Amino acid sequence: MRRLPEADRDAIRIAQDPHFSRWLEQITATGGCAHPVHLSGSTTTLDGTTGEILRQYDTRDEPGERLLVRCRNRRATVCAPCSRLHAGDTFHLVRAGLLGGKNVPATVRNRPRLFVTLTAPSFGPVHRTGERCRPRRDGGTCAHGRRLGCATEHTPTDPLIGQPLCPDCYDYTGHVLWHAHASKLWDRFVIDVRRRLASSAGLVQSRFAHHARLSFARVAEYQKRAAVHVHAVVRLDGPDGPADEPPPWGTADRLTDAVRASAARVLVRTSYSPAVGELLLRWGTQLDVRPLYADGDGPGDDAVAAYVAKYVTKGASETGAGTDHKVTTWDDIDTAPVSAHVRTLMRTCWRLGGLPEYAPLHLRTWTHTLGYRGHILTKSRAYSTTYAALRAERAQHVGRANILDAITDAHWRYVGSGHTPGAALLAAGVAEDIALNREIAREEREVLR
Repeated sequence: MRRLPEADRDAIRIAQDPHFSRWLEQITATGGCAHPVHLSGSTTTLDGTTGEILRQYDTRDEPGERLLVRCRNRRATVCAPCSRLHAGDTFHLVRAGLLGGKNVPATVRNRPRLFVTLTAPSFGPVHRTGERCRPRRDGGTCAHGRRLGCATEHTPTDPLIGQPLCPDCYDYTGHVLWHAHASKLWDRFVIDVRRRLASSAGLVQSRFAHHARLSFARVAEYQKRAAVHVHAVVRLDGPDGPADEPPPWGTADRLTDAVRASAARVLVRTSYSPAVGELLLRWGTQLDVRPLYADGDGPGDDAVAAYVAKYVTKGASETGAGTDHKVTTWDDIDTAPVSAHVRTLMRTCWRLGGLPEYAPLHLRTWTHTLGYRGHILTKSRAYSTTYAALRAERAQHVGRANILDAITDAHWRYVGSGHTPGAALLAAGVAEDIALNREIAREEREVLR
């Protein structure tokens, strides 16, 4: 036994525990979560009329007197089982806003709907895929003596993709500050789209909400150059939301024109800094606006929902644009497993975070994400359902109970998280088995089709 690795010895210890079968049931219930939360407490369900105890649960009867629940981390690199569940919830959240369901009427599929991609501006030329990276007939070099062009045909996996041709020419300060203001730029974009729709319909801008409502769900994605761009589903409803038809002037063409005009127009001014000055931040010139049609002409609704859900599970470290864990010192940046380009962005973020004029941006707190501090997925209130509603529905389905007029008295406290080495090994096996069973079931369904 002493010659076995620590994880194996710990796994054997757990397997010999008299409560192992119940512990395994808990791990299976979490889907093999890699970093479960440990809770201690009790829940009592009472009849609201008679006060009779209908159901009672206490963790004193559990192994270690604790209950394991999912960590719910969205990042596949942190917890693959929970990230898959989060991606599924995101798929249904976005899909409901496109096709209906989850208390959203099916008529939304006939509304003006767009799939919009907004990009960050250029902060300097970077290597890219294609026939030739950046061909230049005249050759030439920059002020730092580096070539202005690149005739190499890079493969998609080439580590040079996204790296600047000249790091000294690259605007790292502008890149970081654009990230820090990206959420504000999105907010102003949405406001401006509403204003342009109102103006094009001959309405007073302040009265737009009395005639129509703009609903959206958007996801942020890091490009190879470590700059965020935004994918968004945009829908035009009546003033009361999904259940209300938009006005006759609310067409897909008018919505498209408003989106294009607003993307080119809106800007955010940074706070003035003696070291940097005042920057004007805008969206990039690359803009993609695709109408979504109910007749299937164009991008499919399910494909769009799956596309958005795919990017929700990606963390900064998986895309090579930062790390999934916060850095607390300058030395943490030096040891981070990132490219030289990303490391320079992190250092720039840390330096700017030390300037008092940028204190409200909390740049040092968000150094690991290169200054971007917005949520990966955001949506307007009336777009569709919520994550909380989806989780409550799933919990009710798993519990297979819906007791009317019941009162729940719950007392819970946090007592820890994570696995011991042996438990982590066993949980990974459970997660692998669940994933394998899911894949076999998918293949069987395809055969039956």
